[in-house]
Amino acid sequence: MTDAADLLGWTHVYSGKVRDLYVPTAAMTDDDSWTGDPLQLSPVVLVVASDRVSAFDEVLEPAIPGKGALLTRLTRWWLDQLPEVPNHLAAPHEQRGLPEIPGEIADRSMLCRTLDMFPVECVVRGYLTGSGWKEYRATGAIGGIRLPEGLVDGDRLPEPIYTPAWKAPLGEHDENISFERTIELVGEPVATRLRDLSLEIFARASAIAENRGLILADTKFEFGADRETGVVTLADEVLTSDSSRYWDAAGYVSEATPELRMASFDKQIVRDWLATNWDREAVEEPPTLPYEIVEQTADRYRTLVERLTGAA
Repeated sequence: MTDAADLLGWTHVYSGKVRDLYVPTAAMTDDDSWTGDPLQLSPVVLVVASDRVSAFDEVLEPAIPGKGALLTRLTRWWLDQLPEVPNHLAAPHEQRGLPEIPGEIADRSMLCRTLDMFPVECVVRGYLTGSGWKEYRATGAIGGIRLPEGLVDGDRLPEPIYTPAWKAPLGEHDENISFERTIELVGEPVATRLRDLSLEIFARASAIAENRGLILADTKFEFGADRETGVVTLADEVLTSDSSRYWDAAGYVSEATPELRMASFDKQIVRDWLATNWDREAVEEPPTLPYEIVEQTADRYRTLVERLTGAA
């Protein structure tokens, strides 16, 4: 995915489409024959958000300037708004004796405790759109949850619904699953906790967004178990433009076209441009994003952070 290099005192152990993970070099074993997961060795992991942007399972060029710092800033801000929810940020005492975080990545990195992650993406939908809209049109339901007839794209649901997905291995597609399937994966107590906590966080975040003139249409959360206590703990990015769909409340209630009504503060501009300019069946590699698409996307990311946090 990336050519991420080791940092002074930190060893690069994994890269996803948009994030790179590092552990303290001192936590790595000196046994060359050891082939296990470095994240099982280290009590902490440095999560670095890159400026890379992905769509349709592809990492695109060029990157979105400042994206990693904006998403990290937003995650930290949301965690401050949710003090009652256990999260994976390392406490001060857990940071003692660790290598310094290099200044060039400080604004786009989080030092976190390593967790035993659950293989479930906890999706909450307050509005009908995206893949949920497609499933509803085909079946009248989302994730097995029946919805009223006659809804249209962008409609508010009678109440938020929890529609989990199974986190597929790298290179495979995630799969929407039922709540019953999550019980099979993680057990009933954890499955129930994941559902209830996701809905609670969504309700709290929706109210905060509403006070800032924004609609939180849907989002996804990821959780893991604390390795010492077993407590279900919020992890990864939280309520960012990449994990959530936000709409402008004033635009939503106006008589605008559906496209303007649901104009989101994320990379939808990139998806729309690619859908128009890339025939994936004929051309394997995605085209380079034009300057204006990159700039418009960066502006949408910045605008959301400013609207939510009240600071430029």
